[in-house]
Amino acid sequence: MAFLSHKIELDPTVKQRVYFAKACGVARFAYNWALEEWNRQYNGGGKPSWISLNRQFNAWKVIQAPWVCDVTCRAAHYAIETLGTAFVNFFRGRARHPQFKKKYVHDSFRADYGGKKDAIKIEGRYVVLPKIGKIRMKEKLRFSGSIYHVAVSRVANRWFMSVSVKTVVIPIVAENQGTVGVDLGVKAMATCSDGTVYLGPNALRKSLRKLKRLQRIASRRQNGSANRKKANARVAKLHYSISCCRKDALHKMTTDIVRRYQNIVIEDLSVVGMLKDHCVARLVSDVGMREARRQLEYKSEPHGRNLVVADRWFPSSKKCSDCGSVLLVLARNVRKWTCPTCGAVHDRDLNAAINLADYVRPVRPELTPVETGDQEEVRPLPVLVAEAGNSTFGLSGPTE
Repeated sequence: MAFLSHKIELDPTVKQRVYFAKACGVARFAYNWALEEWNRQYNGGGKPSWISLNRQFNAWKVIQAPWVCDVTCRAAHYAIETLGTAFVNFFRGRARHPQFKKKYVHDSFRADYGGKKDAIKIEGRYVVLPKIGKIRMKEKLRFSGSIYHVAVSRVANRWFMSVSVKTVVIPIVAENQGTVGVDLGVKAMATCSDGTVYLGPNALRKSLRKLKRLQRIASRRQNGSANRKKANARVAKLHYSISCCRKDALHKMTTDIVRRYQNIVIEDLSVVGMLKDHCVARLVSDVGMREARRQLEYKSEPHGRNLVVADRWFPSSKKCSDCGSVLLVLARNVRKWTCPTCGAVHDRDLNAAINLADYVRPVRPELTPVETGDQEEVRPLPVLVAEAGNSTFGLSGPTE
């Protein structure tokens, strides 16, 4: 048994849209109220908890904010519970200090009955939510099983429902029982040790000119006016289109890798540190390296795949996959290099992927590092290319 989530776009009526907006406002208000009260009690020497804050809010809202009761009580309850989880992650060093929420930024609320089994009814393309009634969905629920959690969110003025289902996952037998190294990069979204290359859609780079124009138009509109809201809505719509294109390519790539290989090895990349470099920050964001790792993690577990994360300081790019010698320095713009020890010619990404595949099995002993000399320009090794942006993963054959 495993919990799987399916995000479905809703087609609500005007009245239901108004209710969704109110529920998001209540969730945001409860979160900000609890955060302010938490900071006040903590600075005064107290030890607040989300359970005590939830009790205080329930007593306070009856007199001070009765409009909170117009929507489902789970909206405020889960918002305060989320704040408690955020502080747990903060005190354990896994996240930053919680910040106050803003309107139209990650608007969402919980709409279930507290995680009760089969409390939410879904029939075909309709779902029944508390205090809202029957809502039309734009597609059917993909999984069959017991429904536990339902969250409604707004993205670019479109409403979505995330459904958590407890279901039975039938493992898929991998086509290849061996080990594959996957090198995530900027030039290619991913390069496998067997020579397969997944090219990214470059969604942000292709839409950057249009995005700049829409942002410039929005900045020139009067603050608070209806025209500014319309301009911001167009910007949000384009951002959503870019993210959908990127996620579609990532899902196709990770699903294909999980179906083909039994043992998968990736790098422990410091994406946060890479984003601090202004030269490659936009390219790294356009690829979605952290999202690729997240998808490989949750897709590998139910199918019994072995996902290995190599050490962050493992020299996958600077290590020769033929003789094992390690270069002292390898510039970022060097995509092809020749090993000074054995003379082997390597493509940077393919060599890194091969070294990642060898990370989990014993190989030759490490040799001493060697200095890099003047490398002659060589032609890249032939690889097989799989277009990640296409609907299918057909290998197109060797390329120059």
